[in-house]
Amino acid sequence: QAQLVESGGGLVQAGGSLRLSCASSGRTFSTYAMGWFRQAPGKEREFVSTVSWGGGFTSYADSVKGRFTISRDNAKNTVYLQMNSLNPEDTAVYYCAASYCARYGCYSEDLNKYDYWGQGTQVTVSS
Repeated sequence: QAQLVESGGGLVQAGGSLRLSCASSGRTFSTYAMGWFRQAPGKEREFVSTVSWGGGFTSYADSVKGRFTISRDNAKNTVYLQMNSLNPEDTAVYYCAASYCARYGCYSEDLNKYDYWGQGTQVTVSS
């Protein structure tokens, strides 16, 4: 059974950094676009970042552009989200997700396009 497992969340002070990891098992996601989404209390789940299955194309939400970096290592079946200059508005549960791609270079910012989801990891940024 395909599984995505996030790790790396925690409590950090404003201005700090965290690196989230998402390890996949049960199937290969090398031909899937991978995405990170987040959900803060009382808010809807929102797009954070996505990377194409070849790793050559990325997209970021405006709120994280320039601070977060997404990457993937298909040999390790892992996708990462490096988060720098964190602020309290980044506090949320962060979810990793996989979206099947029919062509090289595709990716999606639409959470409805994602087929597999992890259980989430909590990120809390204190002021």
